[in-house]
Amino acid sequence: MTDDERRNTKGQRPAFVARPSSALDLIYGRNAVHEVLRANRRKVHKLLVAEGAQERGTLADSLAMASSRNILIQRVPRARLDHVTDAHQGVAVEAGPYPYVDLRDLLDLAAERGEPPLILILDIIQNPQNLGTLLRTAEAMGAHGAAIPQRRGVDVTVAVVNASSGASEHLRIARVVNLVRAMEELKERGVWIAGLEHKDERAIDFWGANLRGPLALVVGNESEGMRRLVRQTCDYLLRIPMRGRAESLNASIAGSIVLVEAFRQRQAEDRARHDLKAD
Repeated sequence: MTDDERRNTKGQRPAFVARPSSALDLIYGRNAVHEVLRANRRKVHKLLVAEGAQERGTLADSLAMASSRNILIQRVPRARLDHVTDAHQGVAVEAGPYPYVDLRDLLDLAAERGEPPLILILDIIQNPQNLGTLLRTAEAMGAHGAAIPQRRGVDVTVAVVNASSGASEHLRIARVVNLVRAMEELKERGVWIAGLEHKDERAIDFWGANLRGPLALVVGNESEGMRRLVRQTCDYLLRIPMRGRAESLNASIAGSIVLVEAFRQRQAEDRARHDLKAD
């Protein structure tokens, strides 16, 4: 598909729907709770603080934010939080479901920032730690959001929020019905799709690829990689050259490496453009 063909379809309505759960999440840990409150995207119903907790640092900030928004603050016996997890660090919040967005919102954010889109697409990531790590890296590297499938892969659960150290609260995430259709919609809107695939002989070294323009990076399942149709829908494939004896990298590490390179290339281009203007 040519760039002109992609531009001509920008007015079409994407075929994806956000359907969040109605259940409350109990999110725990000082960083995660702090980011939930700082992002201010969820409805927070209650802040639970263990009796005797040191109310300083991020916990002090969380208490101040909750108080300013008239969120109920309850000091509870530590055993109440211990019953849920031993990783609570003395604080938790009862919050509404994760606020998934429509895929077009990711593109809108890129437009608002005046930047070429950088989107992370995750093809059935099943380990919460991997998903959390990828979302944390994407948010840190300035990605405009991520897309995950509605079925089979892990959702943005409490475990994912904690694995991302709360970074997922700041990232726009679309939960799509059909990942291939979502990729096609992105193509029609001028975004190039690069799949991370270390075994395919057609893949090019990631540092030799142009990652500066409108880009969606696809990271496949931990054990099987990208599904066939997802791989076929990619515009091109990337690999990470390896020198050691290991056959492959963990999905979250591989995806993070390429996201960092995309950020590096974009920063270098921004600096070059700034220097030209200065001259």
